[in-house]
Amino acid sequence: MSLLIVADSLAFHGPERGELSTHPGLFGNVAAAALGTTADLVARRGWTARDAWWALTKDPHVYSVLLPRAEAVLLAVGGMDYLPAVLPTYLREGIAYLRPPALRSAARTAYRAAQPVGARLTGGRWRTLPQRLTDHYLSRCVLGVRYYHPGVPVLGVLPPPHAAPLYGAVTAGHAPAVAAARAWGAREGVPMVDLSSVVGRHLPLGTGSPDGIHWGWDCHAEVGRVVAAAVRAHLPGRATIDP
Repeated sequence: MSLLIVADSLAFHGPERGELSTHPGLFGNVAAAALGTTADLVARRGWTARDAWWALTKDPHVYSVLLPRAEAVLLAVGGMDYLPAVLPTYLREGIAYLRPPALRSAARTAYRAAQPVGARLTGGRWRTLPQRLTDHYLSRCVLGVRYYHPGVPVLGVLPPPHAAPLYGAVTAGHAPAVAAARAWGAREGVPMVDLSSVVGRHLPLGTGSPDGIHWGWDCHAEVGRVVAAAVRAHLPGRATIDP
């Protein structure tokens, strides 16, 4: 059995770069070790709640192998959803498909220059994914997991803060996103792991990535311990997950 984590790049990126998903310092592996099991990670950079839903329903390995063997599921998405956006997702993601390479490089450079300016001008009002869609896709994820794997605990996370230059260090959307996540969890009966306060303590220390989003190893370790405690609390009578 295992802990299934559906996440964005916070689950596999360290203070310097993206790491192998088996790196023992990543929060999912810290949590799994504390629970006496292993972590199955399904994640990609920039994933939102919508991408989590697609991962759960479009990847046969996820719904055929990983989900049936999970004894707990952590939906560790939502942190990307509230970040300021100046381009619709389909345009931003479409940059990678531009040809020739010189045009793609120019478009990417222009986007990186415009994104922080746009975030400051709009004050973060334009989210990467609107809150109603974040709630909608998270709810679909939970309903899907509960339908196909009844009884498995499903947990969510409160969106962590950031200090990202790419997003103009605009944080106005964070508090509303945390409040909305708490309300969603209460409505759906999903326990929410408080990553917000944990990451908020580490962010001013400067031990994370220079991008202002990804975490240092001490932060990963603390997040992992908090996740493990939350999962354990929803496995009645169990000190560990059976490996």
